[in-house]
Amino acid sequence: MTKEDFKYLFETYFDSVRSYLYYRGANTDDASDIAQEVFMRLWEKQFVVDQKTIKPLLYKIAGDMFVSKYRREVLEMKYIASHKLQDDESSTEEDLSHEELQDKYQKALNSLNEKQRTVFLMSRVEELKYKEIAERLGLSVKAVEKRMSAALQFFKQSLL
Repeated sequence: MTKEDFKYLFETYFDSVRSYLYYRGANTDDASDIAQEVFMRLWEKQFVVDQKTIKPLLYKIAGDMFVSKYRREVLEMKYIASHKLQDDESSTEEDLSHEELQDKYQKALNSLNEKQRTVFLMSRVEELKYKEIAERLGLSVKAVEKRMSAALQFFKQSLL
């Protein structure tokens, strides 16, 4: 098939193929997209074109592509719906366990003595190094390490 033949077929049949797809149930954009794909396939496959059979061939290709697209969309919707259902169930459980853990953490943090809580928050929230904490609080690095170790041990016991 030459470029001129293809151009003639495209200009002659594109609107009727697009209308056919639209009346089959495709929206305007999908009908145009599928019609373009029909002609791309025609060009790629280099079908031998007979004026008597070209229109039914184009409609057949268009109908098959429309059905394939519809089936793919149905499959995608089922897949998304099944994962959304699973995500909703698991996220509810995760939300509950996250809230429980958050409550336990807050209670444990409030239960720490003031010295341990200060060192812990400076380390974990402000992300300071032990040396920086020691300088700010006027302590030795060993004292900061000891307080942090005690705080972490307390959290370990409290959160289990």
